Amino acid sequence: MLGLAGCGTSGAPGAAEPTPPAIDPARIERVRAELPPEYETAALSGAISPVDQWGLGAHRAADPPQCAALGAPAADAASARGWSASGTGGIVYAVVAAAPDPPAAALTADCAHWSVAAGSSSARVESVPPPAIDDAETIAMAVEVATVVEGGTETHAHADTVTAYLDGHVVVVTVVTDPGAAHPQLSNGFAADLTARTVAALRG
Repeated sequence: MLGLAGCGTSGAPGAAEPTPPAIDPARIERVRAELPPEYETAALSGAISPVDQWGLGAHRAADPPQCAALGAPAADAASARGWSASGTGGIVYAVVAAAPDPPAAALTADCAHWSVAAGSSSARVESVPPPAIDDAETIAMAVEVATVVEGGTETHAHADTVTAYLDGHVVVVTVVTDPGAAHPQLSNGFAADLTARTVAALRG
């Protein structure tokens, strides 16, 4: 489903190498059509970084500290475009923003397992195999979030996040589900599939 770059003239001396299509952030709006029909969408409002989408607000701390870069990519918030959506199967976020190069491979290797906490919430993060997307570097994380609410009760949520770095941009797709919900939740592969579809849409 990914768009393919046009090729130069076959056999022509010095033909230019194919290049990926340019990114158009406005095309992220097209991806809303990939959601289940009962989902309601809204324009992006905050929650640009994965860690925000997991429900951990300000004054958060990661362990080890350097792993925070995976949960909060160095993106340009002013350039961010995207949306959120909610339905019986969970909450979905899709964001694209201008960003520098992806994290070094050594960092992703060192952060196969890490944690982050903020206030009464904490999350355990595990690296999982990311989707393969042409001309993009991808990172995938599975997250278990626990929050202590009034009376000492603990609530739980699961999140799947995929980030894709391409052409000076980062794409973030997060799916947050409720393990205790009565309705069937979006599958573990939904975030990876939606990321591939989002990249394809952005490339036109």
